[in-house]
Amino acid sequence: MSNDIERQFDAAMMNIYHRAWEEAKYKATRFHQMLCDHGGLETAQILLHSNYVSEGYTALWERKRLDLTVEALVLQNQWGELFSETDREIARKRLSQYGWSEC
Repeated sequence: MSNDIERQFDAAMMNIYHRAWEEAKYKATRFHQMLCDHGGLETAQILLHSNYVSEGYTALWERKRLDLTVEALVLQNQWGELFSETDREIARKRLSQYGWSEC
């Protein structure tokens, strides 16, 4: 796996953190701490494989901004080599359950 694509994914994860604050007025403090502690890829795996949606996911859903979730990011084509089909299916299913029709 390319370290370059992992660095790009880390940057994309940090970008959704900033966008959540700027565009949805949601300060994802726990998410930011996870990014600092684990990096983007591991944070995405932790959140995807949790039995429950995160507080941040719920906050973004309430603001009608599921486009700023990790799940939406994981489904973008450029990250295909970082995630298994199972990972992507978890993301699709979660987004669909919360009414996001773009997946």
